[in-house]
Amino acid sequence: MNSRPALAFVAALLCCWLHGVVLAQTTTAAEPPSGLDSGLERQVRQLALEGTHAGAPGMPRVEVTVGQLDPRLRLAPCQHVDPYVPDGMRLWGKSRIGLRCTQGQTKWNVYLPITVKVFGPALVATGNLAAGSVLTAADLTLAEVDLAEENSAPISKDELAVGRTLARVLKPGQGLRQSHLKARQWFAAGETVTVLAQGEGFSVAGEAQALNPGIEGQPVRVRTESGRVLTGQPVGERRVELGL
Repeated sequence: MNSRPALAFVAALLCCWLHGVVLAQTTTAAEPPSGLDSGLERQVRQLALEGTHAGAPGMPRVEVTVGQLDPRLRLAPCQHVDPYVPDGMRLWGKSRIGLRCTQGQTKWNVYLPITVKVFGPALVATGNLAAGSVLTAADLTLAEVDLAEENSAPISKDELAVGRTLARVLKPGQGLRQSHLKARQWFAAGETVTVLAQGEGFSVAGEAQALNPGIEGQPVRVRTESGRVLTGQPVGERRVELGL
């Protein structure tokens, strides 16, 4: 019996099997689907986009990535699912959309993870910048970044960054955030400061003595000439602004 045809047949089967394995590996490596009905996934995306006012004039570009439900969930069959934004939920960065079964023998309510990326201009590092570095204009350039990637506010103007000291390392292309900068001390405890009180249609200024150091982003207590103790925010060299 000639074994060559049989060997050729086995080789062909083996080739097909290996090709199938490669395809399976490729499919597995790709981004996993959300597991939702395509129509429901479109509703989720649209709800997230509407929550960020995407597409409105002057609004930045927004991308929504729909995650997966917890695979341990065993949800009863449902004829109609309503997506909704949970109370107090901010559709920014890593967030959630609620899914509520409204037509089914067993009503259920679950939360679907989503990631909302909001792109806009901000300063990014042009190279590796060490903690403690004093920023120069050459260290930074304007680029499009994901504004929602971190909670700290991004910085987009040179005058808010140049001359400031880095509190942590920045990598090339990494966006500069307020939390990356060391807080400035505008005055020391015991110094005389100008206190500003502004409201609709009026502005009042006076002098007071600082009872604690005026550190950027932290409340400061001051004592006025009449002895009254007030709390405000340090906003500049020996300047305090009162909230009304």
